[in-house]
Amino acid sequence: MKTIFNITFWIIVLLHSLESKAQEFVGSWTGGIQGMPLVFDISTTDDVYKAKMQSPSQSKTFLPMDTAVVEGSKITLVLNAYQIKYEGELKGGKIIGTFNQGGFSAEMNLEKKAYVEVQPNRPQEPKAPFPYKTEDVFFTNPKANNIKLAGTLTLPSEAKNLPVAILISGSGPQDRNEELLGHQPFLVLADYLTRNGIAVLRYDDRGVAQSEGIHQDATSADFATDVEAAVNYLKNRKDINKKQIGLIGHSEGGLIAPIVIANNKKDVAFFVSLAGPGLRGDQVLLPQMRKGAELQSAPEKELNFEMNLMDQVFQKILASKNATNQALQQELKIMMTAAATKAPDALKSKYSEQYITEISKQFSGNWMRFFLTYDPAINLEQVTCPVLAINGSLDYQVIADINLAGMKSAFAKAKNKDVTLTTLPGLNHLFQNATTGSGVEYDQIEETFDTETLQLITSWINKRFK
Repeated sequence: MKTIFNITFWIIVLLHSLESKAQEFVGSWTGGIQGMPLVFDISTTDDVYKAKMQSPSQSKTFLPMDTAVVEGSKITLVLNAYQIKYEGELKGGKIIGTFNQGGFSAEMNLEKKAYVEVQPNRPQEPKAPFPYKTEDVFFTNPKANNIKLAGTLTLPSEAKNLPVAILISGSGPQDRNEELLGHQPFLVLADYLTRNGIAVLRYDDRGVAQSEGIHQDATSADFATDVEAAVNYLKNRKDINKKQIGLIGHSEGGLIAPIVIANNKKDVAFFVSLAGPGLRGDQVLLPQMRKGAELQSAPEKELNFEMNLMDQVFQKILASKNATNQALQQELKIMMTAAATKAPDALKSKYSEQYITEISKQFSGNWMRFFLTYDPAINLEQVTCPVLAINGSLDYQVIADINLAGMKSAFAKAKNKDVTLTTLPGLNHLFQNATTGSGVEYDQIEETFDTETLQLITSWINKRFK
């Protein structure tokens, strides 16, 4: 009887120990990968674990994990849509583990504590009072159901008939300052230009902040009508030189601007392209994907498989211009599902049904279909106003050599005699001085916008319009 009691006692002790160990996983865990913080919130109900993940420097939103499995002192967390898998073991109050995303892998340890946001140091961010006039403005777009767009107009003090630049943001929903990872590049750019005698209009994208409309599924051509509305608004102001309204577009904004110029040649006096595409979208995106994966040290076998698959996806999209979004999405799902059976072993878990569905939906949406199939040469060849096109040598998103070459060819066909094309050494896609150009560096770099680039843009405009 004593023996049975002892066995029962130790079973109870063991079960209690396992339960206590499991409960230790419940709570908020904070770690980081390549300087970027990550937070995992873990909970349990009736021994079923759930978890959600946040990348606080990128978004305030928590994403629910698809898998949260606890086995003794070990835990596995999976988020299929972003190809994320974290495996760790509880040791000494910490989770010691490995973070995997696609072909990238690195050690990441978690501490059981809430994430405390550290305000990044942004020494270039201007602070009031400003030595110029600042005016909140609104203008409507009659080509988009008269949506009202909100922005900020900055005007050099005591000056009239000023040249003015309209800032056009890059892809994704952006506010008037193009805020990203704690940086506000358009605020810095607008401040610098205005201090040097150039008025600036920057505005919230449609559906963002104070601007009306819906951003989702709008294409670059739709956004071009918002820019046209901004031009028309400025033309009706008495403190602006109507003959000196120019466009400064960053990334996708550099693609949108030529659409506007081609349709409004008499209304646009100059064009500054900041890392704008010079090639058809698929020819921009595929090299971007490859370079991005290389920067994350993706294994060559996995990299080649995924690039070949993406090339097939893009070719299908190019050949399906008349297909509905739903029909194209289904075709892409079938294609990717078949290809997944031949994926390298390291990628098989990535190409889940959910992941394939998400990717197929993304690539069959209005914005992506327009971007991949649109050739900017069509409108670049109609740009005859002065052009300054600059790219950073470390820009992996819009690679300088191939995109500036595309622009050079198009402007030659336009017989444009005032074109300056420049690759700026050591700068990334945001025109920061960088080490590798990788996106993980963006928020780690204190600098928001290279000062010499700000000087280049300003002097180029003032030389022609002052």
